[in-house]
Amino acid sequence: QVQLVESGGGLVQPGGSLRLSCTASAPTFSTVTMAWFRQAPQSGKEREFVATITGVSSLPFYAHSVKGRFTISRDNAKNTAYLEMNSLKPEDTAVYYCAAGFQRNGLGSRDAYDYWGRGTQVTVSS
Repeated sequence: QVQLVESGGGLVQPGGSLRLSCTASAPTFSTVTMAWFRQAPQSGKEREFVATITGVSSLPFYAHSVKGRFTISRDNAKNTAYLEMNSLKPEDTAVYYCAAGFQRNGLGSRDAYDYWGRGTQVTVSS
C-alpha cells in the first residue's frame, strides 16, 4: 500500500509560479512512477493527465497544454515528487492530484496508476 500526501497548492496571479510536492510512503520509491493529474470540478471535465516521471530512469513526460511551463521532478532520498508550475494561466485552475504506479506503458492514462492522493487546490486568478 502506498499513501500519497500533496502540498503546495494555493492562490496565484496569472503569470505566477507554484511548486507542488507529493510525499509517498513507499519503501521502494525509486522504482515507482509518479504522476500529476488535475480536475476542474465545475468544468465537467474528467481528471486529466498533466505530467509523469518514471521510476529508475526518471524520464519525464508532459501533457501538451503544460509542456514548457511545468517541470516534474523527484527526490528519491526524500520519497517526494514535485511539480514546478510557471507562467500559470487561469485555465490551470484545478484540484491537482498526485498518483503512483508500477506500470511502464500508457502513463498518460489514469488506469496506469494504483494510488492517489487527496488533491491540492490550485487557483490562478487576479
